Amino acid sequence: MLNLKKSLLAAAGGLLLTAASFAQASEFLVSTEWLEKNIDRDDLRVIEVSVNPGVFERGHIPGSVNFRWHTDLVDTVRRDIIAREDFQTLLQDAGISDGTEIVLYGDTNNWFAAWGAWIFDIYGVNNVRLLDGGRSKWEAEGRPLSVRPSNYTAGNIQLGEPNTALRAFLPDVVEVAKSENPSVDLVDIRSAAEYEGRVIAPDGVNELAVRAGHIPSAVNVSWGEAVAEDGTFKSADELREIYAAAGVDGSKPVITYCRIGERSSHTWFALSKILGYEVKNYDGSWTEYGNSVGVPVTNLAGTVWGGQ
Repeated sequence: MLNLKKSLLAAAGGLLLTAASFAQASEFLVSTEWLEKNIDRDDLRVIEVSVNPGVFERGHIPGSVNFRWHTDLVDTVRRDIIAREDFQTLLQDAGISDGTEIVLYGDTNNWFAAWGAWIFDIYGVNNVRLLDGGRSKWEAEGRPLSVRPSNYTAGNIQLGEPNTALRAFLPDVVEVAKSENPSVDLVDIRSAAEYEGRVIAPDGVNELAVRAGHIPSAVNVSWGEAVAEDGTFKSADELREIYAAAGVDGSKPVITYCRIGERSSHTWFALSKILGYEVKNYDGSWTEYGNSVGVPVTNLAGTVWGGQ
């Protein structure tokens, strides 16, 4: 009888854990069904962050506004994130106030929308969620698209100073790379070919680094392992298992990186928002590290400059 009672309690605990995982995920993700039902709410603002030119103009989620990654969310002169004053103006022009609920979505598997979520987090903006599955899932389900531009009365949101605890810089990763016993987990989310040094960049992308390989001590968990076939994030339990298999269990702070910081933003979202780990995104990523002088590189493919 006692053993049966323990089994029932254990099962109940498992159900509660699962429910908590879904509750945590739903705090930062919305489904396509939810968004279509809530799309006309005055206190909701939908923002597309896509990287391919003309995608938004050819058709977007009705009522959404367009934040262009190349010009709106980055400094167009320095390689840096958008400045506080510029971001505040961008949000106010989109009709965003302190109480506005925000949903981000985009093309290319929500990579740049996740970058947007990271920027919102850096500037302390609350009530921000991703559309799970992004633009691809919305279109695949035949949900409505519009070509009409959206104009809103200016909002009054006020931003504070950026939270640099969410951002890793070159000295941070060099310190980890040179450490014999790193106190930080590095997660390289690029493809195995990039990680091993067989290629410097994905097919069809300009090679913007002079060396191939990865940062020493980094483990390779490609961003795609975090999503299901339809582009939605896997469950919290599945994600926890995937990263734990690579030695990343949340017991140490984590730094994610890729080539330019957008794919790693997607993994930053999975690790920090869905799993609740302490995570920084290294947006300089391999295009900065692979071009730096005097830093160690691990190259499993035996290449020197990216070629055999």
